[in-house]
Amino acid sequence: MTSENPGIVSAGSILQTQFMKEISQSNRYHGRFAPSPTGHLHVGSACTALVAWCAARQADGLFTLRIEDLDTPRTMPGMKESQMNDLRWLGLDWDAGPDIGGRHEPYLQSLRQKGYQSALDKLYHQKMLFPCRLSRRDLQTLASAPHGDVAVYPRSLRPTGLEPGWYEKAKINASIRLKVPSHRIQFFDQICGLQEEVVAATAGDYVLRRRDGVFSYQLAVVVDDLHMEITEVVRGQDLLSSTARQLLLIDLLGGTRPSYAHSPLVLNAKGEKLSKRDAPLSLAALREAGVSSQYLVGYLAWALGLLPDVRPLTPGELVKYFDWFRMKGIPSFVLPENLAEVLT
Repeated sequence: MTSENPGIVSAGSILQTQFMKEISQSNRYHGRFAPSPTGHLHVGSACTALVAWCAARQADGLFTLRIEDLDTPRTMPGMKESQMNDLRWLGLDWDAGPDIGGRHEPYLQSLRQKGYQSALDKLYHQKMLFPCRLSRRDLQTLASAPHGDVAVYPRSLRPTGLEPGWYEKAKINASIRLKVPSHRIQFFDQICGLQEEVVAATAGDYVLRRRDGVFSYQLAVVVDDLHMEITEVVRGQDLLSSTARQLLLIDLLGGTRPSYAHSPLVLNAKGEKLSKRDAPLSLAALREAGVSSQYLVGYLAWALGLLPDVRPLTPGELVKYFDWFRMKGIPSFVLPENLAEVLT
């Protein structure tokens, strides 16, 4: 994927202007935050949620909370409720979600399987799918060969012909992949600028439904965003590489593209992306350590370039300072190891 440079700034401006025109002529701004209930929310999650919430509130728009519990074996009991409590502690609210319902419910991916299957059926009728019975070990073996790459599924592995009824038979012991076309995907990101990618070269024919029957993140998030009429997707820059694949699906399904904004990543003191291993940097741990949510909001606002210094404030007070331009050029920021002490 390539990012904005002087030679294509004008194209990025055109894309941004086109999006804003579409929003002004369509429904109200609608943003969302969509965590997976596989662990406690950490400061990185809080940062993304805060940016998404501020963008929606500044636009006088709607904000939805969606729980992405598609991969049920990794879902932790009680984590959905814990995450919602963490978001409320931070000072965030939502207009629709699993606890209050809404026009586009349900807001749990585990209850939205019919929509994913319907989208897959549509792509099947467009002759854009094929079965794959290779295991991960098979693909790793292929990748270990000269010029192999486990991240890219080569077009040469597509079957030259498909037997009648393959789609029904693929429900047993086969994944289903998308026949990725070779054209270039282009989009404007509010923070990262103009992006371009040829998905056929970077990802190849990617999976839409796994061998165990679980629908892929790429398909589920597209179907959900389209159905919920999300106008802008705000998420961390670790998901920037997924965007072109999702835009490709949106185009194939005949949907309207949302805008995108990939917020800076929050790293631990070692310079690593936060994970469940960074338990002291979870919102629950910081709250138990006596950290004020307003000090955390102020710290994140400062780290994002929205404030000149760290001072306590609520998310509602931060809205007036919110500005995409101030976050441009900030790919990530590192948290101090003693963050709880810094904020108390």
